[in-house]
Amino acid sequence: MKNNQSMRLGLSLGFIIILIFSVNTCSSLILDGPMDPAWPMYCHDVRHTGRSPYSTAGNHGTEKWRFGIGDIVWGGPVIDYEGIIYVGAETLYAFYLNGTLKWKYDGWIRTEASAPAIDGNGVLYVGNIWGSTCLYAIYTYNGTLKWKFPAGGIWSSPAIGNDGSIYFGSDDNYIYAFYSDGTLKWAYKTGLVVYSSPAIGLDGTIYCGSHDGNLYAFYPDNGTLKWKYQTGDWIGRGPCIADDGTIYFGSWDGYLYAVYPNGTLKWKTGGYLCGTTPVIGDDGTIYVGNKQLCAIYPENGAIKWSFNLDDNEDIRGSNPCISADGTIYFGTFGGSKIYAVNSDGTLKWRKSIGGDIVSAPAIGEDGTVYIGDGRDDGYLHAFGPLDPSAPSTPNINGPSSGKAGTSYEYTFKSTSPVGRGVYYYIDWGDDTVTDWFGPYTSGQTVAVNHTWTAKGTYTVQARAKDTDNLWGPWGTLDVTMPKIKTLTNPLFLRFLEHFPLLEKLFSKFLN
Repeated sequence: MKNNQSMRLGLSLGFIIILIFSVNTCSSLILDGPMDPAWPMYCHDVRHTGRSPYSTAGNHGTEKWRFGIGDIVWGGPVIDYEGIIYVGAETLYAFYLNGTLKWKYDGWIRTEASAPAIDGNGVLYVGNIWGSTCLYAIYTYNGTLKWKFPAGGIWSSPAIGNDGSIYFGSDDNYIYAFYSDGTLKWAYKTGLVVYSSPAIGLDGTIYCGSHDGNLYAFYPDNGTLKWKYQTGDWIGRGPCIADDGTIYFGSWDGYLYAVYPNGTLKWKTGGYLCGTTPVIGDDGTIYVGNKQLCAIYPENGAIKWSFNLDDNEDIRGSNPCISADGTIYFGTFGGSKIYAVNSDGTLKWRKSIGGDIVSAPAIGEDGTVYIGDGRDDGYLHAFGPLDPSAPSTPNINGPSSGKAGTSYEYTFKSTSPVGRGVYYYIDWGDDTVTDWFGPYTSGQTVAVNHTWTAKGTYTVQARAKDTDNLWGPWGTLDVTMPKIKTLTNPLFLRFLEHFPLLEKLFSKFLN
């Protein structure tokens, strides 16, 4: 009897120990794992809906900050569960929410027309297109390499399945599947290069296009072909998948396609050329961009509305994204702008940021929109509500009119609500700027001289940021400079040479 009681007590204690160990282990996994990444991969999720769960209703297009990356920003940014932003250019960067650098990868990873993807264990996967053409796995917390695997030039953005498998295409014509430890799961060879980014259906089916004109559907476990759908030209961008399983994708044959999950055609509609992956609004509306941004009814492919861009603009690599309030964001090639378009097709706001934009935007938890520009010395930009701790609007004081060619002094003063030091940035309105200078004591008046060389009315703009990189709002002052008047008649000039005082009086009168 005592032996039985001892045995039961031992089993109970053992069970309690196992239970405690299990709870502690699970707690550790929960704490270390993902909470809810704001934008973990290309087009937000594995179905590539491009749809954020966060609202941007309070985002009126104010630039919160920018960071000079020094190269064209090709791949779109992604955001992890801590709000850290990752973006690739000539290498890979990680930024804190305030726009300061967390780390950059100590190596050369050129991501072009693609975006990284973040898994549930804090590992980021990204491809390289030149040099060491590999898939890289990099720890997000410090930017060090976990592993890399040679797989051709990777223009495709990886997608990560529920089991942690990573799927992507390569310019060696293959669609790849890798386990998270860097071992090959399977590979399927298509007829041409694969720039398309795979999407994953609700049942786990992998969908990916190829330059051979086919959309492929694969069983995820072994890469066996489920079906393929032939179009008239190459499929450069990835598909997206609706809630009912319909697959939408564009081909360079000029058609937008809707295909049922069994591989049969639902509809196709022409005239869009589909420079982007289609994305899907909450109500099922399909948005696709090229010469216009088009909203498409999902039932039959009819146009709901189209938004016209400025002259010589189109939408290429900058895939649209949609906020929870229905605003659609994208960048333009040729126009160098980021657009915010309301769900009814009207303009909300637009801002010029420079270069031919091929970066896709991403939306943060606080409604901030991140996008890279296309300049050779490019920037990552953040647009959204300013931090309440940011410095105040600068007071600008100085002459509102004067003579071109004369130097004038202007003073600037901004206050930090939390007493931090303040830097200033001045745009003089004549294509010249005085870049960030400082820091100065909060509330200190700072004097700067400037000369306008031509006639015109100029708007001086200035803003302040603090030592924690929180940017404040713009202050403005309009300044008018009349044209410099000069004496040009040679005979009269020769006459005045004999009367210096008279020459001085004439010059003073003309100016």
